[in-house]
Amino acid sequence: MGAVTDDEVIRKRLLIDGDGAGDDRRINVLLKSFTKWCNSPGTPDEGFTQYQRVMGTLSQCEFSMGKTLMVYDMNLREMENYEKIYTNIEQNITSAHEKIAECKKEIQRAKRVRKNRQEYDALAKVIQQHPDRHETLKQLEALDKELQQLSHIKENVDAKLELRKKQFHVLLSTIQELQQTLENDEKSDNDDNNQGSPAHTGE
Repeated sequence: MGAVTDDEVIRKRLLIDGDGAGDDRRINVLLKSFTKWCNSPGTPDEGFTQYQRVMGTLSQCEFSMGKTLMVYDMNLREMENYEKIYTNIEQNITSAHEKIAECKKEIQRAKRVRKNRQEYDALAKVIQQHPDRHETLKQLEALDKELQQLSHIKENVDAKLELRKKQFHVLLSTIQELQQTLENDEKSDNDDNNQGSPAHTGE
């Protein structure tokens, strides 16, 4: 058999002996004294003495019972108090878990804010390295004017180039006509020389 625990020993003692102060023995003594007093054929003085003993034992039992009831009531109040404390502890634990969860959310939000600030700072540094909007618009206007001027210059150059092409084409045509005229004149001179040479030989 296994070893008997202290709780089992105390439980058996309470069942047998009330709160452990000899209540069960007192009750047995009271019953025996009461039976002896009822069946005693002694003198009235002896009967009164037995009566006093019975009443004393009864008072002790009543006192012990009252003390037991007080202990019982105190235990009930302690149990209620413990229940309240347990409930408060559970509520505090639940509240602590909720606070921990909220703190974790706050930490995540703080990390996001910090990350966003770092990104904003990096972006601001990049933006500061570039001119502001007003300066950029001025530069765009200047570039637009320069582009318009270059466009006009290009149109003028294109017109002059087209004119030079036409002039060069006319020049080429004139050269070709002149060359053709020269060739025709040279051919005509050759023909005239060929016709005059036989007559001179006949004379």
